[in-house]
Amino acid sequence: MILGLNLSTLVVLLTGGIILDAVLGEMRRWHPLVGFGRIAGWLEKRLNVGQWRFARGLLAWILAVLPPVALAVWLASAGGVAAVVLHVLLLYFSLGLRSLREHTQPIEQALAQGDLDKARQLTSRIVSRDTQHADSGALAKAAVESLLENGNDAVFGTLFWFVVAGGPGALLFRLSNTLDAMWGYRTLRFLAFGCVAARIDDVLNLIPARLTALSYTLLGDSRRAWLCWRTQARAWPSPNAGPVMASGSGALGLMLGGHACYDGVDEVRPPLGNGRAAQAADIGRCWRLVRGSVLLWVCVLCAAALIERMLHA
Repeated sequence: MILGLNLSTLVVLLTGGIILDAVLGEMRRWHPLVGFGRIAGWLEKRLNVGQWRFARGLLAWILAVLPPVALAVWLASAGGVAAVVLHVLLLYFSLGLRSLREHTQPIEQALAQGDLDKARQLTSRIVSRDTQHADSGALAKAAVESLLENGNDAVFGTLFWFVVAGGPGALLFRLSNTLDAMWGYRTLRFLAFGCVAARIDDVLNLIPARLTALSYTLLGDSRRAWLCWRTQARAWPSPNAGPVMASGSGALGLMLGGHACYDGVDEVRPPLGNGRAAQAADIGRCWRLVRGSVLLWVCVLCAAALIERMLHA
C-alpha cells in the first residue's frame, strides 16, 4: 500500500494519467514545470556564487524539490476523491509521452520533405548539440538519441516512481530530473553546484533506466539489443543513459553515438548500437518503441493486479 493505494488502484490511476497525457498533451500555458524551472533558475543565480558551491547546490535542491513534494504527500494522504484526482493530475503533469511525439514527428516530416533548415531548427529545440550545419543523417540520429534517452527520463522513470509512491513519487522524479537537466553539467559553473542534482537523479534513475533498457530489448531486435547493452553501455559517460541508449539503438538496428558538435567543439562519443545509420523514418520507429514500452508495463501491472486480487479473493 502506497499512500493508501493498492496495486489495482494504482493501475487505474496510472492508466488515467496516461490517457490524459494522450488526449491533452503538454499544457501550452501555465505548465507547473515551467514555473518550477523559473524558481530553480532564481535559486541558482542567488546560491551558485562564492564558496561552498556543493553545499549551496544541496540547499538549492532541497528548497526547490522538497516543499512541492511534501505538499503533494500531505494532500494525497488526506484520501478521498480529491486525493485520487491529485494523483492522476500529478502523473499527467510529470509525464511526457505525447510531447516526445509532438517534438520529434515534425523533424521526421521536415526531413522527409527535404527541408533541412526547418529540421535543423526543430532539432535544436530538443538537443544541446549544434545543428546549424547538420545533415539529414545527423539530425535523424540526434532525434532518435533524444527519444531513446527521454523514453526513460520523461516517460518510464515517471511511471516507475508513480507505481512506487503515487503522484508525489512521479513529481519527485520529474522535478529531480529537471534540476539535473538544468544544473547537472560538468562545467566550471555547475561542476560543484550541480553535483547533488546529478547524483540524486542518477540514484532515482538506477532501476527505471535498466527497466527501460529491458523494455527496448524485449520489443526490438532482442539479441542485438542485449549484445549492445552488455558491451557498449559502460563506455557511455552516464551510468543510466548508457544501458538505455545502447539497448535502444541495438533494438532498432541502428548505429548511433560517434561524432557530434557542442558549442563549436567537435566531440567523438562512444559508439552505440550495431547496424545502419539513422534515417528520417527511424524517428517514428523509435517513438513507437517508447510507446510500446509503456504499453508493455501497463499490461504487466494489470496482470500483477489481477493476480493480487485472485490471491486475496
